[in-house]
Amino acid sequence: MNDVIRLQNMIFYGYHGVSAAEKETGRRYEVDCELFLDLTVPGKSDRLSDTVNYAAVYQAVEDIMNNKRYSLIEAIAEDIAQQILTDARIEQVVVRVRKMIPPIPGNLDHIEVELERTRG
Repeated sequence: MNDVIRLQNMIFYGYHGVSAAEKETGRRYEVDCELFLDLTVPGKSDRLSDTVNYAAVYQAVEDIMNNKRYSLIEAIAEDIAQQILTDARIEQVVVRVRKMIPPIPGNLDHIEVELERTRG
């Protein structure tokens, strides 16, 4: 499948992490989602009902990032992937979650996890 919808650099402030300090003070997270599906019909019909509503995907990611608490960004990415795959039109999803300025020794911009999940 070559057709893809990308939502890139969604930015959230979350209270996720292993340490108590991360859970109390929080930090910035960035999320990318790539949704693989057949876009032939919406490409011809020009109707929102024939494709994935980007706003609904964003809201689902926002709900996970803002209303749940996780220790690992791996778990965040997995929940996002599984939520996106509830839309039967989506055949595959790639999710990237970045924890910005992670609390580990050294100069480091971010840590990123990438998961790829396929329906079935």
